[in-house]
Amino acid sequence: MNIAPDTSLRVRPITAADNPYIAQVIRTVSAEFGLTADKGYTVSDPNLDRLFELYNTENSAYWVIELDGKIMGGGGVAPLQCSAPDICELQKMYFLPQLRGRGMAHRLALQAMDFAREHGFKRCYLETTASLTQAIRLYEKLGFQHIDGPLGCTGHDDCEVRMLKAL
Repeated sequence: MNIAPDTSLRVRPITAADNPYIAQVIRTVSAEFGLTADKGYTVSDPNLDRLFELYNTENSAYWVIELDGKIMGGGGVAPLQCSAPDICELQKMYFLPQLRGRGMAHRLALQAMDFAREHGFKRCYLETTASLTQAIRLYEKLGFQHIDGPLGCTGHDDCEVRMLKAL
């Protein structure tokens, strides 16, 4: 039995008009999991309201996911700041509950890693927190390995789970 694809879902590159919507998704999901700005999580990022501009640079990309025409999640990849030039970072992967369990995080992570490979990156780094158990399981399934200590200078002080994958 074949299951028809969900035509109400759409993955596309971020546009400037998407900035307030994806920022709200990130704030909502962060609040849901207690990821507060005072602890250095993504919600403290001064560029949160201008993700299009942040990712509209060389070797960076960000995609949003629409469900029935509304932005419900997103994720991106960019060079890891203050690190070796062959390391990128999987960044700002946030999904509202309506997207969870549909395989969209898996799909978006693969898309980001394909982009990274095409742009010459050899390794992909990420940071998360132990309370995001579903995300950690996904990253492990994708082949990310836990590492000791942070790489680069992400500013996410309380992201105690650090992972790296060879591309």
